[in-house]
Amino acid sequence: MKRRVRGFTLMEVMVAVGITALMGTVVAMAFQTGINAKEVVEGEAERYRMVRVSLNRMAREIGSAYVSDRYDLRRFRDQNDRPTNFIGERDKLTFTTFAHQRLYTDVKESDQAVVEYFVENSSERNTRQRQDLKRRVNPNVGDRMDRGGTTDVLFEGVKGVEFAYWDSEKKEWDDEWDTRRTEKKSLLPTRVRITVIALDEAGKEARYTTQTRIVLNTELPRFN
Repeated sequence: MKRRVRGFTLMEVMVAVGITALMGTVVAMAFQTGINAKEVVEGEAERYRMVRVSLNRMAREIGSAYVSDRYDLRRFRDQNDRPTNFIGERDKLTFTTFAHQRLYTDVKESDQAVVEYFVENSSERNTRQRQDLKRRVNPNVGDRMDRGGTTDVLFEGVKGVEFAYWDSEKKEWDDEWDTRRTEKKSLLPTRVRITVIALDEAGKEARYTTQTRIVLNTELPRFN
């Protein structure tokens, strides 16, 4: 006698296919969730890295700021045009520093430079609404401080930057410090507080702050 071999019914096949599809969907969603979490973590790490690098660089360069009385008096008769100054505002800082790094061999540069920090709208296409923290550097100290050099983006997508200057005589923070003024001509703030305002991982504004101490906070004298 022949034994009849019973196969799967159509309903059983459809149930098996449905279970397999459901398991595939669950696995795909798990993979996608892991990928999204990885992208979020990498984005947060990159943002904090940019904050750390920006603050460290600004602290290092501002900490090496200086003003000097050693310049050509016949060329720079007006103190406002002196090639070394410290011009600090609440949201902008221009100064001369000894922290310049030469990147090429035999380049005609020294460790001195004019550095400027400020926030400006992005110049890239499709990002005109974005604000960037920018750094202008001019290694040729001896020209006007408000021009020349190259400008690069230090931190993309910031909301603002704030500077405060410690007056050791008044024992308080000031919103500005300008060595072009007679009373400040020979003095620099002993400390500078730097605050970068950016969005955190939740999309809210966060303030990242550090301080740096200026080593040469008095004018370098002229020697005859």
